Amino acid sequence: MATKSKDLREKLKTDVPTRRQYRKKRFSDTSDESEVEEVPIKTIKKERKPRHDLKEETGEVVDEAKKTQSGITQRRLFSEEQCELIEKKIDEVVHIAHRGVYKEHTVDRAPLRYKYFFGEGYTYGSQLEKKGPGMERLYPKGEVDDIPQWINDLVIKPIENAGLVPKGFVNSAVINDYMPGGCIVSHIDPPHIFDRPIISVSFFSDSALSFGCKFSFRPIRTTKPVYVLPIDRGCVTLLGGYAADGITHCIRPQDVVERRAVIILRKVCDDAPRLDPVTSTQIRPAYDARKRRRPQSSDSNSSGSDVDHRSHRHSSHKKTRHSFPMSGSHFQHDNRGGGDYRNRREEHVHRSRHSRSHRSASPQHHRYGRREVKYTVR
Repeated sequence: MATKSKDLREKLKTDVPTRRQYRKKRFSDTSDESEVEEVPIKTIKKERKPRHDLKEETGEVVDEAKKTQSGITQRRLFSEEQCELIEKKIDEVVHIAHRGVYKEHTVDRAPLRYKYFFGEGYTYGSQLEKKGPGMERLYPKGEVDDIPQWINDLVIKPIENAGLVPKGFVNSAVINDYMPGGCIVSHIDPPHIFDRPIISVSFFSDSALSFGCKFSFRPIRTTKPVYVLPIDRGCVTLLGGYAADGITHCIRPQDVVERRAVIILRKVCDDAPRLDPVTSTQIRPAYDARKRRRPQSSDSNSSGSDVDHRSHRHSSHKKTRHSFPMSGSHFQHDNRGGGDYRNRREEHVHRSRHSRSHRSASPQHHRYGRREVKYTVR
């Protein structure tokens, strides 16, 4: 054991190279620098997975973008004054829907988006019993409200006068009202229901229409679009050809920074499939407009919230005898006849535990009852 420890001491006395020196150099027994031998450092090379030919991919994307662009027609048709007038009319539609005046299938609600059908309405998305393209059906005649006269006068007639669509082409109008962050997933307007072109007019703010996106949810994300079409306020957009039938279009959440409304004008085909009245009553309505109520005024909301906060505060905190203020509601002083303060008589009145309804009505009271002290000065 002694010899081993002696050898260890002698070994420690020698020059022991550090780890870094070992990685770079290895010294020989002699101290001559000419005999230094370099040790190669091992490097681990990561094997890259084979990738697709980017040139071919970019070429396909460019071709698809050109096809999409060829089926789009845009024109700035509405002035600032016309946009403001139409936007006021859209607000009136929203207020009427708040009051529950419209028919059952006229109003459809989605997260951060409200849809108003006029003229014709159809089932889509979760309303379909059998999901898939080609399963959409029109509602029976009369189950949605007629197209308002202001849409005919302020929106449809200027488009017809500009020669974008023939007169009498439009028989269906939809208003999509987007809140900031609202979206509509990638879709193709059902060709067995609607004729081409699809006309849309944008109001309230600028946005963009994306083509060829794929959506994923929780959280909501989108892939890189094939083509992005900027849409300005007051701009008329017509989709036809490949842009309407060959590729999907959508509104991404990141493209709706402010409130935006779009009026979509379409022609319903004469042979479009339609639900029978019995089946339409069995379908879950898009949104029951009668359940939607206008929010209360700020004063009533504030008073109600104050009561809720007070009740929550008094029910959650532990009550002590110091929690009650020295107010007239808890202590009644009778000073008739003056008298000395020291000669007064205390009369203690114990109250039983409050009922559950009384505790909820008076949140200031102790949860387990309180003791009321009545002072009478004699």
